[in-house]
Amino acid sequence: MTTYCIGIDTGGTYTDAVLIDTRSRQVIAWQKERTTPHDLSLGVGRALSGLLSPSVSPREVTGLAVSTTLATNSVVEGRGARVGLFVLGNVRHFKLPVVANIFLKGGHTIIGEEDEPLDIEGLVDTLPRLASEVDSYAVCGAMSIKNPAHELVAREAIRLIDPKPVFCSHQVSGHPGMLERSATACLHAKLMPLMTDFLAAIQRSMLTVGLDCPVTIICGNGRGESLDRIADQAAVTMASGPAATARFGASDRTDTALVVDVGGTTTDVCLIREGKPVLNREGCTIGEWRTHVEAVDMYTAGAGGDSHVVCHRDGRITLHTTRVQPLAMTPDLPDPGRWLRRDTDPYLVLPVPGLDPDLIRRDALLRHLADHGPTSPSDLAAHTGVGGIHLEKQMERLLFLQQVVVTGFTPTDALHVLGLLRIGDDAASRSGATILADQMGLPVDTLCERVISATEAAIETIMLTYLARSIWPDGQSAPFLNRRDNDLFAVHFTLKLPIIGIGAAASFFLPAIARRLGTTVAFPDRYEVGNAIGAALIASEA
Repeated sequence: MTTYCIGIDTGGTYTDAVLIDTRSRQVIAWQKERTTPHDLSLGVGRALSGLLSPSVSPREVTGLAVSTTLATNSVVEGRGARVGLFVLGNVRHFKLPVVANIFLKGGHTIIGEEDEPLDIEGLVDTLPRLASEVDSYAVCGAMSIKNPAHELVAREAIRLIDPKPVFCSHQVSGHPGMLERSATACLHAKLMPLMTDFLAAIQRSMLTVGLDCPVTIICGNGRGESLDRIADQAAVTMASGPAATARFGASDRTDTALVVDVGGTTTDVCLIREGKPVLNREGCTIGEWRTHVEAVDMYTAGAGGDSHVVCHRDGRITLHTTRVQPLAMTPDLPDPGRWLRRDTDPYLVLPVPGLDPDLIRRDALLRHLADHGPTSPSDLAAHTGVGGIHLEKQMERLLFLQQVVVTGFTPTDALHVLGLLRIGDDAASRSGATILADQMGLPVDTLCERVISATEAAIETIMLTYLARSIWPDGQSAPFLNRRDNDLFAVHFTLKLPIIGIGAAASFFLPAIARRLGTTVAFPDRYEVGNAIGAALIASEA
């Protein structure tokens, strides 16, 4: 009997799925569906249903492999659970991008002896003020890798006062560095709710289509783990998508190449050397986070087909790191001419259907959206009294909780206007482009061409930043790369290795970048769903 394996990759914009013959490893069918952030099981379920034709029974599927960029997207976009960090010990203070960085006495010496008593009173006094501001906690004690006693005591004290998840650094890292160990613990605390929801969505989707087979989750180091072992180790999936990218890019190659995955939310870059993905055993870096999470050597940043286009008063066009829903892909979109304003209303807030009525009743923004439908930021502020920084923070929170959706002009819309892409509503994209072009004093096509150029520049910078890290460590190259073309001089780079393009948006942006960098770009068969194929290949080789 012929048997099959399914590979799934869920990104911020699309969920891809492939059906592979386990004997020949040939792709039998593939499916691409929009990711549904408010209920991930909907997009995953549609992708799975599209694969299982009448000729393929769920009983013939012997394994399901899953990779995702949801974790990296969340980090890049600055979203995730709100975390309070407790650092125990006499260490140099540092700051991580969490709600609170709190330093207390305690910790141990290099041989595991108590350095000084744990300040349990300080911990207990702090918690009541912190409890309403955080969703989870991270605890990192000096040399807890030798003696975790203070971390364990702190964890139990926190749980007695506030029954939220607590993550201890000794459970997720065996390295001595306090900054990286704290960051790793914080990322586990930050990403756990997201990954818990995602894994539950996978299980619900499998039940819907009748699948009952082992599930393998792809980790950042390119290995697969069973679903139940991943449940409390969220950060190990942080480079899951790039690991699948690297494996697909390495297929049938023996050379050294740069693999570039252009998605809707982020661009992920990794290196294959002599046909094998390069592994960073010291720990990957994503955005501001330097971690001890073993992963493929990669770099990811916010730039993709669904990045929010920002038009500045001085004529510049840039991309925001957060993803918005393209105008072309937003059903029942109100005419952008009625709400789109470059300076005050660059996006529109949409209600999410099916929210709990009690939840809506308790939140002024959700109440207004439920009563009046899609609303611009200025109208939300005017009608709810929530404005300025407070509105921005509350919007960030609602977006993280998937209780609202935001739509705005994106590179995907620019591609629609220029006739290069036709998967959505061209009229909505053109209406938005017309408004912004008029406000910028540009012809519509010129505006869209500049948006494409800005996207190419952002992706090129991500690629060069990744490669430059091996020459100029610790981000020393960033100022140089970001100003390589200025009023006084211009610097041009040439790559000595080919590019492998992956992702549905890659073919629109990478050819021009390759020409500028004096190299070539190849798009393997099924590159649009390469991560899903990579996930299936990793699972089949385990």
